[in-house]
Amino acid sequence: MGEPDRDDLVTIIDADDSELDIPEIIPLLPVRDVVIFTDMLLPLFIGRERSIRAIEEAVTQDRLILLVTQKDPGLENPSPDDIFKVGTVGRVLRMLRLPDGRVKALVQGVSKARIKDYVRRRGLYRVRIELVAEEPLTSVDLKTEALMRNVREQTEKIMAFRGELTGDVGSILEGVEDPGKLADLVASNLKLKVQESQELIEITDAIERLRKINDLLSKELSLSAMQAKIQSDVKDEISKSQRDFFLREQMRAIHRELGEYDEKAKEIEEYDKKIKRARMSKEATTEAKKQLRRLEQMHQDAAESSVVRTYLDWLVELPWSKSTKDFIDIKKAKDVLNREHYGLEKVKDRILEYLSVRKLNAQMKGPILCFVGPPGVGKTSLGQAIARAMKRKFIRISLGGIRDEAEIRGHRRTYIGALPGRLIQGLKQSGTNNPVFMMDEIDKLGSDFRGDPSSALLEALDPEQNNAFSDHYLNLPFDLSNVMFILTANLTDTIPSALLDRMEVITLSGYAAEEKQIIAQKHLIPRQLKQNGLKSRTLKFSSGALLQIISEYTLEAGLRNLEREIGAVCRKVARKIAEGGKANFKITKNNLQKYLGVPKFVPEMDQEESQIGLSTGLAWTQAGGEVLYVEASLINGKGDLIITGQIGDVMQESARAALSYTRSNLKRFKIDENIFENLDVHIHVPAGAIPKDGPSAGIAMATALISALGKYPIRKEVAMTGEITLRGRVLPIGGLKEKALGALRSGIHTIIIPEKNRKDLAEIPPNVKHKIQFIAIKNMDQVFEIAFDRNPSSKDTP
Repeated sequence: MGEPDRDDLVTIIDADDSELDIPEIIPLLPVRDVVIFTDMLLPLFIGRERSIRAIEEAVTQDRLILLVTQKDPGLENPSPDDIFKVGTVGRVLRMLRLPDGRVKALVQGVSKARIKDYVRRRGLYRVRIELVAEEPLTSVDLKTEALMRNVREQTEKIMAFRGELTGDVGSILEGVEDPGKLADLVASNLKLKVQESQELIEITDAIERLRKINDLLSKELSLSAMQAKIQSDVKDEISKSQRDFFLREQMRAIHRELGEYDEKAKEIEEYDKKIKRARMSKEATTEAKKQLRRLEQMHQDAAESSVVRTYLDWLVELPWSKSTKDFIDIKKAKDVLNREHYGLEKVKDRILEYLSVRKLNAQMKGPILCFVGPPGVGKTSLGQAIARAMKRKFIRISLGGIRDEAEIRGHRRTYIGALPGRLIQGLKQSGTNNPVFMMDEIDKLGSDFRGDPSSALLEALDPEQNNAFSDHYLNLPFDLSNVMFILTANLTDTIPSALLDRMEVITLSGYAAEEKQIIAQKHLIPRQLKQNGLKSRTLKFSSGALLQIISEYTLEAGLRNLEREIGAVCRKVARKIAEGGKANFKITKNNLQKYLGVPKFVPEMDQEESQIGLSTGLAWTQAGGEVLYVEASLINGKGDLIITGQIGDVMQESARAALSYTRSNLKRFKIDENIFENLDVHIHVPAGAIPKDGPSAGIAMATALISALGKYPIRKEVAMTGEITLRGRVLPIGGLKEKALGALRSGIHTIIIPEKNRKDLAEIPPNVKHKIQFIAIKNMDQVFEIAFDRNPSSKDTP
């Protein structure tokens, strides 16, 4: 393939081309990056074997070869479709073999030609051509003469802008009197794009080609003028900057002579004092002094000086050695925790254990705690209470929705507007290196093309590594080992296992109705009275009213909706007082509906009596435990299983296992063994719009299915949880405490649990165990004995 050497590109005029005898079939040499016009002389470097053969054949014969440009210069082996049809017949004036195997050939354009067809394709291209004759021009009229003069003048201006104009150029341009040759001469030196040059060579009308060149020259002249203006402006700006710098230095010298204030020296001295006061680590001190020396050598108005100042400000303001003294009085810390939060004994014990060890070992590293529980159970407020009990600063950041790793580790200083990550920003805000640092919603971290924030947290939350945490902005190790990290999550399923392994998980299950009542009296009601401008004697709630709000106006594991309902009552009372009403109000069960409207939730509303084919299961969700009803119905069909209610793959497998267990034990349950020949089974789990999944609904599905087949009513006050096997064994489940609290909120007082979950009853609060009867079972036979209604009017249970 031919590659032009543009440094040697010249154009000559050959007057004897018309006498040259050009054969019909000649070798073809594809060239790239240049279109060769007639009378154009240039060297080509040829390296591909096929092209070398073509040039050698031309030299051994009549030294003529067709030079055509390929459409895509990146192709190494162009096919006929990749080569333009119109090119220039060239004469090889000289050929030289180079040491690297390539060939350098000096060629001159002779005449334009068009490819008719390819005669040979193997080894080298040989083509049949037809010469493209110029349309004859009888005379040059006045308009054409003016066009030619305009082309010459514009060409000279462009070359003047480029600094290439010499006296010979004007003479050469004036010596060309043929419009077509003038167009080709200018085109060969204009550095046009390949597509534009190819369009020119394919124009056979000389006047038309000259007009096209004139248009291209006008565009190029505008670009060259703009380029020259930009270069001139840049040069003027540089000269102005140098002049301003010189004048400022003179002004500083004058101020020094007069003993006046030197602003830059004052700034450097101030930074030096701050660096000493900051008591940084050895690496940080070295880096700070290095950056200070850079700032001292910079011009005050240099663009990078602001970047260095910002970096130094961060270094000197971080709490490298500042810490608060821990409050180590265990009894007083316990009183603070009990005063701030009711219940949550397990969490309080863990905090007091940490303080006790800290009292004995001052060098102990900070723990990494993760509070997991439904919304509204007090995870965030518990972290604030811990900080108050230890008399430490409290910092909270929310990680929900964060997708950029730089939010944790910071941006590198090369970026405009770069800042440290959230961890370093929080420490600067606190002013100490041992705050209680709470990270909310750790389970809602995201990740995308900008990185994975959870992976960036691995270093910060590892007690063995976080004594030298590296932020991208600081690019220095910072000690996080004294920080007490507390994280919160609604569930652990979405937390990466490597991150979860670094945390001590403490589960907050939720509150029973009695606990909510006490918390409302101690905390929620006083807070809402204060927020709504009321006094304690102005509004009082009876115990019955509070219990009614908890059971009939809220259905949650936490306390947020309960506080909203109390706030709604307070607002209505505040309005009555503002309108001139009486000053004292008491909310009781009798007048509660007047303030809050009709009850939103009624316990046991779905099951007013024992029913056939309707069992009560228990589910664990992000919002705590909930009652889950399972309905089974028989319809005409061919024994198919229909499952609805937006249930997931695990619950669908439980339904199939329950059906298989039922079909294999029809005889034991006194059910017709051929019942499935004409009936389909439909299992539905309301509500249909809510997705549900989990491995704990197997026994509820089997119970509902056998009840529907045998017409056995299921006791309405009994709930059950557990997975089933094909042989009727009941497998253990998780989240028993949450499910028990959810059952109690819904008025359930008997729960069937797997035998292997008996050990989990130790985690159930005593007041809940007194109200719920837990029955541990090993197989499905025990479930049926408990769950099926023993009313004499019903059939005998199996």
